[in-house]
Amino acid sequence: MAGQNLVEKIAQKYAIGLDAGHIVCTGDFISIKPIHVMTHDNTGAVIKKFKSIGATKMNNPRQPVFTLDHDIQNKSEDNLKKYAGIEAFAKEMGVDFYPAGRGIGHQVMCEEGYAWPGTMAVASDSHSNMYGGLGCLGTPIVRTDAAAIWATGRTWWQVLPVAKVELRSRLKPGVTGKDVILALCGYFCHDEVLNHAIEFVGDGIAALSIDQRLTIANMTTEWGALAGVFPIDDVTFTWLRNRVDAVKKRGLQGVPSDADGKGTHPRMNMERIERLVSENLRADDDAVYAVELSFDLASVQPYVSGPDTVKVMTSINEMKKRNLRIHKAYLVSCVNSRVEDLAEAAKLIKGKKVAEGVELYISAASDEVQAESDKRGDWNTLIEAGAIVLPPGCGPCIGLGAGTLKAGEVGISATNRNFKGRMGSRDAEAYLASPAVVAASAIAGKITAPGEFDDVSPAGEIKTAEIKAASSGTVKILDGFPEKIEGELIFCYQDNLNTDGIYPGKYTYIDDFTPEQQAEVVMENYDPEFGKIVRDGDILIGGFNFGSGSSREQAATALKHRGIRLVIAGSFSQTYKRNALNNGFLVIGVPELVKDFKEKFGTDKLTVRTGITASIDFVNSVLKADGKKYSISPVGAAAQELIITGGLENWVKENI
Repeated sequence: MAGQNLVEKIAQKYAIGLDAGHIVCTGDFISIKPIHVMTHDNTGAVIKKFKSIGATKMNNPRQPVFTLDHDIQNKSEDNLKKYAGIEAFAKEMGVDFYPAGRGIGHQVMCEEGYAWPGTMAVASDSHSNMYGGLGCLGTPIVRTDAAAIWATGRTWWQVLPVAKVELRSRLKPGVTGKDVILALCGYFCHDEVLNHAIEFVGDGIAALSIDQRLTIANMTTEWGALAGVFPIDDVTFTWLRNRVDAVKKRGLQGVPSDADGKGTHPRMNMERIERLVSENLRADDDAVYAVELSFDLASVQPYVSGPDTVKVMTSINEMKKRNLRIHKAYLVSCVNSRVEDLAEAAKLIKGKKVAEGVELYISAASDEVQAESDKRGDWNTLIEAGAIVLPPGCGPCIGLGAGTLKAGEVGISATNRNFKGRMGSRDAEAYLASPAVVAASAIAGKITAPGEFDDVSPAGEIKTAEIKAASSGTVKILDGFPEKIEGELIFCYQDNLNTDGIYPGKYTYIDDFTPEQQAEVVMENYDPEFGKIVRDGDILIGGFNFGSGSSREQAATALKHRGIRLVIAGSFSQTYKRNALNNGFLVIGVPELVKDFKEKFGTDKLTVRTGITASIDFVNSVLKADGKKYSISPVGAAAQELIITGGLENWVKENI
C-alpha cells in the first residue's frame, strides 16, 4: 500500500474509533477530535444549536475558542447584547474568549498557538484554511459541527483528495505571496483543486516567510480548496521561537487559558516547539496525490484580480494602461494586514499623500500586529499619508461597518474576496491585489504598479492527474445500517446544480414549512416536472459539483423528504455534503458512473427515469449498475452513525 501524504497523516492523528490497523487515506469517512474549534460572531448561533440538542457543558473547555471579529464596529444595543451574551457563556463554560478589538479570529489562532503545526484545527469560517501556512490542517466546518464538538469533542470528516502543488524557483523583488495566490487562482482556473486539500512543496517554499505562507494558505479558499498546508520546516520553527519571545515580553495578560504558574504560555512555549522538531512530520516519499501541479515563482509578477471574481487576473502593467480610477483602497482582512503587509505599504507611501477623492482604510489583523506596526513607525506613516483607521477586525471585507463601496465606485483591496456586492453595493467594482499595489494605487488615484516589472507569463503545468484508490478490505457495518441497498436510478445531468435549483430561495426562511411542503417544491427551479417523475426509494444521480451555492440545509432535507434514498454525483460541494450527512442523508461520489450516464442519456431531458436499478454493496464498497461495477469510497462508522441516528443533532443527543 502507498504511503500517506501529510494531510492523511494529520487526519490519522486526530481520527478516533478506527479499527486496529486502519490506515487513513483519501475518501475515508472518519470521526475526528480536532485540537481546537474556533467560532466568531456566529458563536451566538452555535450556542442556540448547542442548547437545542440538550447539551449543558463543554466536553473539553480547552478545545473551543471564541473570538469576536466580524461586526465589531456595530455599537447597536442588539449587537452589544449579543457580544455580552457570548462573553458570559464563555465564562460560564470556561472557554477561551477574545473580545472585539483583539483581532481577527484566524490571526488570533496563529498568534496564540491554537493553530499548531502538525495538528488539526477547525473553524466555522471558510478561511480556516489559513492555518495551513503554519503546517496546521485547518479546514472549515458548519455550525452544527461546532455544536457537536462542544458537546462531544468530535465530529465527522471525509478525508479530502489531496493536490500536491510544487512551487519552484524564487520570487522576483517586489513580488509577494499575494501575487502568488492570485496567479494560482487565475492560472489554474478550471476547478483543478476544487474541494481538495492542498500540500505545498518545492524549493521555492524556503524563501517564503510565514506571513506570505499564511496569505497563500488563506486564499486557497478562493481557489476552491478546503485546506492548504505548507511543510513544517526551519522557517516555521524560527517563527514559533520568535513568537515565544514575543509573548514573554508581552506577558500572560490577556491569555485566557491556564498557564503553569511559572509564567509560561500554555501553547506557545519552547518545550512544545522542541517536541514538534523531533516529531519531524512530513509526507511519505511514496505518498499518492489526486493531482500534481507545478508553478514557477520566478514567472510571477504583480497581478490584479477581478472585478467580481478571483479567477480573472490581469498583469499590473496591463492594469496601468487601463488608467482605472479608484475611489477606495483597503489594507484590511485576515489575508493581508499583518506586519509585513503594513510595512510594505508604508515603504511605498512614506512622504506621500493619499490622492484626492480616494479613501484608504487600514485595519491590522490583530492588536498585536497594530502595536508592532506602530513600534516600527509603519502605522504612523500610513496615518500621516491620510489613511483612515479601523479597529482590528473584518469590517469592509464582508460589507460591514465604515468604508464599504457605494454604487458606481471602484475599490482596490488587499482582501480575499471580490464577489459582486461582497464589499458594499452590487453596482460597485472590487479588485484584489497585494498591499504594495493597493498602496501605490491609493497614492496615484488609479490602479497602478508599485514599481517597474517585466511582462512575463505565468509558467505552470499539471504534472499528473491520478485518483488514489479507496482503502482496501471490507467495511464493518454497524447495527441498523444496511449492508446493501437497491433502487432505480433517476438521472439529472446538470453540473454545478446549485442549492437554489434544488430548493428555491423563496422558501428558505419560511420557518413553519413542513417536510411535506419541502418535498413538493424540491428541484422545481431545476425541473418543474421532477416531482412527478420520481418515486419513493429512487436513487438520484447528479452531475459534478452538486449542491454548489448557498449553505441552506433544506437542499438536502427536501430530497430526503421526497423519498430519495441517496444522491450519487460526480462530486459535491463540501458544504452540501456536510449538510446532507448532518441531516442523516447519504451522498456518494462516483464520477465514472456519472460520466457513463452523461454519455448514455445526454442532455435532452432535465430528469430521466433510466429504468436501471443500482445495487450498492457497502461491505465491499462497490456499486453495480447497467452491467458495470464501480468502486465507491468506504462508508465508515462515522457516516453510518449519522444515517442510523438521523443526523448529527440526534447523534449528539445520544452521546452527551
